[in-house]
Amino acid sequence: MPEKAEKTITDTEKYVNMVASHRGWVLNWDQELVSFLIEGLTNNWNRYGYYNCPCRLSKADRNKDRDIICPCVYAEKDIKQYGHCYCGLYLSKEFYNTRKPVSSIPDRRYL
Repeated sequence: MPEKAEKTITDTEKYVNMVASHRGWVLNWDQELVSFLIEGLTNNWNRYGYYNCPCRLSKADRNKDRDIICPCVYAEKDIKQYGHCYCGLYLSKEFYNTRKPVSSIPDRRYL
């Protein structure tokens, strides 16, 4: 099996921007939060070989973590219901325009 390529912050920024654009979402306006999450995603890629959500504990097994690989399978429903995903990285355009801060929401993984 070939060795996984290390990711940089720039690689991860490109990835999250592509995801947001493709899904019709926008990134949080809070640049400090976005930077923190991008750093966590980058670290998780370099540790596990996939973009595990930094807000959730990894089992270090891609198959067991499949539902929490960014964007997690819960993001779309969270964004529709709350205006943002669990970690607050991705926002609906409508929520973004309100400039409300993201808030704690239930983790659908355990509902």
